[in-house]
Amino acid sequence: KQRPPPEHRRQTCKLISGLAGRHSQWQVFADFVEMAAISLSNAVDFAQREPREARYMEIVKRYSADELQKFPEMLGHLTLALEGGFDDVLGRVFHALELHNKYQGQYFSPYDLCRMMAKMTLGDASEIGEKIAARGFLTASEPACGSGAMVIALAHAIHEQGINYQQHLHVTAIDVDIKCVHMAYLQFSLLHIPAVIVHGNAISMEEFGHWYTPAHIMGG
Repeated sequence: KQRPPPEHRRQTCKLISGLAGRHSQWQVFADFVEMAAISLSNAVDFAQREPREARYMEIVKRYSADELQKFPEMLGHLTLALEGGFDDVLGRVFHALELHNKYQGQYFSPYDLCRMMAKMTLGDASEIGEKIAARGFLTASEPACGSGAMVIALAHAIHEQGINYQQHLHVTAIDVDIKCVHMAYLQFSLLHIPAVIVHGNAISMEEFGHWYTPAHIMGG
């Protein structure tokens, strides 16, 4: 698939900026990815549904009824952008809003670079086929996943080889930043990538929470 047109990204940025009167853009973005992630998680992960629903309602209290109507629109634009093709949409939105300059100088790897690295790591279709034949699927681990660009690029590369990543890939992704966990979870879920996203520290091996994508739960 081709890269999605930027219109949906621009509309998402516009909606976030439009709420940055009483709230900062940073807060609106963080709340959007968390609420959207919780919405998808609560549809499939019933074991964690109650505390996450409570957290969702806690965030909702920050916004008026009119403001809250903008959040489903953001999710709609994100969904349509990813339906248009593989991309790190949220990473691009994060940088377009210049949020990387306001929070610890945080930068996400450009998607084109991630695509190149994924192709170099993956190999050709015959190599992939041999790995899948050995146990039925590929595994990937990302110890600092950020917005999930490297994993999305991997799924993209597998797809280009004519292999269904939704059936033959399982990902374990980790990040210490809960915002990144929400971003990665949201994009992996919408792309139906089987994955467990761990909120934790890959260096100290501490784990604070687990987010299971619908593809992971539905695929057993």
